[in-house]
Amino acid sequence: MKAYFSIWVAAFLMAGLTPVSGAEPLTPELMWNMERVGTPSVSPGGDRVVFTVTQYDIDDNQSESHIYLLDRNTGDTRQITFTGKDHSPVFSPGGSRIAFLSGRHDGPPQVYVLDLKKGGEARQVTHLPVGFYGIKWFPDGESMAFGANILPEYGGDFEKLKELMEERKASKVSGRATENNMYRFWDRWLLEGYYSRLFKVSLEDGSVTDLMPQVNNYFSMMGGVSYDLSPDGEQIALSMNSTPAPYERLDYDIYLLSTDGSGTIKNITTHNPANDLNPVYSPDGRYILYGQQNIEHFYADNVQMVIYDREKETYNNITEDIDKSFEQWIWSDDGKTIFFHAQDRAMKSLFSIPAAGGQVEELFRGGTTNNVAKAGRRTLVFTQHELDKPTELYEIHSRKKESRRITSFNDERLSGISLGKVENITYKGANDTDVQMFMVYPPGFDPDKKYPVVFMIHGGPHGTFGDQWHYRWNAHLFAAPGYIVAMPNFHGSTSFGQEFAQSIHGDHAHLPYEDIMRAADLIGEKEYADEEKMAATGGSYGGYMVSWIAGHTDRFAALVNHAGVFDLNLQFASDYSANREKQYGGSPWENPQEMQRINPATYAHNFKTPMMIIHGEKDYRVPVAHAFLVYNIYKSRGLDARLVYFPDENHWILTPQNSIFWYEELYNWLERYLKP
Repeated sequence: MKAYFSIWVAAFLMAGLTPVSGAEPLTPELMWNMERVGTPSVSPGGDRVVFTVTQYDIDDNQSESHIYLLDRNTGDTRQITFTGKDHSPVFSPGGSRIAFLSGRHDGPPQVYVLDLKKGGEARQVTHLPVGFYGIKWFPDGESMAFGANILPEYGGDFEKLKELMEERKASKVSGRATENNMYRFWDRWLLEGYYSRLFKVSLEDGSVTDLMPQVNNYFSMMGGVSYDLSPDGEQIALSMNSTPAPYERLDYDIYLLSTDGSGTIKNITTHNPANDLNPVYSPDGRYILYGQQNIEHFYADNVQMVIYDREKETYNNITEDIDKSFEQWIWSDDGKTIFFHAQDRAMKSLFSIPAAGGQVEELFRGGTTNNVAKAGRRTLVFTQHELDKPTELYEIHSRKKESRRITSFNDERLSGISLGKVENITYKGANDTDVQMFMVYPPGFDPDKKYPVVFMIHGGPHGTFGDQWHYRWNAHLFAAPGYIVAMPNFHGSTSFGQEFAQSIHGDHAHLPYEDIMRAADLIGEKEYADEEKMAATGGSYGGYMVSWIAGHTDRFAALVNHAGVFDLNLQFASDYSANREKQYGGSPWENPQEMQRINPATYAHNFKTPMMIIHGEKDYRVPVAHAFLVYNIYKSRGLDARLVYFPDENHWILTPQNSIFWYEELYNWLERYLKP
């Protein structure tokens, strides 16, 4: 065994990841038939929970979303809406009603209110030409806040807005012009002139007030809005981009917005050039807890928790010396404790910390937790999923740390599926640094037989293939045909500390490549692994690394490159090109030789290994030209390659039938080279 593998931390079968006995391996169709449990909203008394469950119809290629009500005292769970177009439920302050968004009227999502005591049909509150998101109740229970995207020239007149929208739709002119740096994002163009604003609607008469009449900017570019209402209802704290047109870069700051309709707004984080996120008021309203990054050009910079004192206008960073990145925080009822989620060693755990700062305490570990909510004085409700299990709701006692699962939407389906075991391994990677890796084995694995090996390389590069149920890149689906699946969390991966994540900033190629090659060496020495039948697959940055592998080794029998970065020059045509010179160590106009040094396209002359290239036309994060370029190079050189193209998908494959087709192509390609 090579010296750098002298430490092989014994793999162990993780608690909660035991193989599920059943009659058949997981298939894409079985996965798409799973019910998907959404974000919980808990009643003020903590005894009831509302949440959505989404189901997909493969034949219709559509989804339906229904709202469910769970009684925590009895365990009774029942469906309370039936149109298939309802989502985002939230309890009223008194707990007798829920508000939710719905497109049941065959228009953009509007606000509906359902009285849980009286029952009957939900009442439509709004009738506007635009769709809503991010609904929240005002503390008095008489009004609601929501986000919407509008054309600023509407001037507060929604009838005029409707006319403007219809005029644009009817126009025969398709051309658009801009001088902005930011003009498209993810899969949509930003040239129509729509901007995000917050509004207030009266539940009594449906009147709507524009709370930001003079603001033309963006909330989260991926959609939605992060904001909170003060306990007295007089102020909103929100996260919003602070940079003006032409948007040379984005900088999310925390703003304080009056709810009286005056449009009075104040930026309280102008001192920080990096992002400030997710403001949440303390129960007494005096403090605002928010997240702060410190390096503006490093998107995976740790998010720290800062408490702003509204009276003294002072700031207290309570996690400055803690090497974790925090998210989804909430206050305890007494304001003395903060509960939050954080990635930690390829999992995402639930933690707490004193509001005054101090020791972080892990409350729940295992899989991936999200969406924590209070359910009474000592109980928390959250979602959780694992490599072996899709999302369900859990509850935990915050002091005793006693937890239990409170929903079971997919138990029956899982009982009929055979999943292979999962191992959590640590090995020595580049610079002899510890690198974590999950390995997923095929159902019925026999260590006395030899199996092909498929590497799954995650995107980002600052991401993680963690202990999570994944609907686009499901590790058990990769293993099901009879493959051992390796998922190394190489240098640059998150959840292993700031230094590990930042170690590749400026050079995305060399450390991750060495980590992957060392993993391949290690697995190849196992008696049950067929070293001659290995494949590397990856999406986004994972596709970058697949192309890098193609130019630097021929040890793999096949490659799969989904939405991958191939030529770094083309990434300056991406939807967001700011800071790329920092990520690549150079740019086409400054230090280009450094950028070319880590550019996969530079090494195209070395290509030998067959590659399947997959891409969506509406992918603006990694423009589709990457796929055409690498594919054409392969074909021009007479090498084996296959192009799989989706004219209606973006960076991800999101529809059932396209996803099933994607897996069919994956299986056929791997079988061609791994199972001759």
